[in-house]
Amino acid sequence: MSLNSQPKLYMLCGKIAAGKSTLSTKLATRPHTVAISEDAWLARLYKNQISSLDDYVFYSAKLRDVIGPHVEDMLRAGLSVVLDFPANTRNQRRWMRQLCVNANAGHELHYLDTPDEVCRQRLKARSLSGAHNFAATSRDFGIVSGFFEPPHADEGFEVIRHELMALV
Repeated sequence: MSLNSQPKLYMLCGKIAAGKSTLSTKLATRPHTVAISEDAWLARLYKNQISSLDDYVFYSAKLRDVIGPHVEDMLRAGLSVVLDFPANTRNQRRWMRQLCVNANAGHELHYLDTPDEVCRQRLKARSLSGAHNFAATSRDFGIVSGFFEPPHADEGFEVIRHELMALV
């Protein structure tokens, strides 16, 4: 990024195990770009306190209250930020949009449109490996997916859609 280019907030929308964190890591290799992972922060701050979806919602909100102003500061300082927090509902995206507005930053909303069966296969493999901070179950996938809202044009985001048709 040159000194004259506008920093961007990169946002990620996709169901559990759609590939958001993998894409986040890739996007963060861009010059003057940092990634902030909700899962990593939650695991370090509240891992032993998150055992249900209600716990996640509670602690995620606490984290957003702290991270939001920090993200705005980084954007204002000229850094682009990959916000590896779910942008899976209109309300989550509205919060992220406000960060862009407050910091006068650009944005990209990456929508990982991964079929449920692929997400479930990845989730199972991820849980077996033990490499992820939180072990979501197939039941959790079903519950959380019920809240998922794909992005719509009326939200005003520049959407970059990533489609995966089969497990690779």
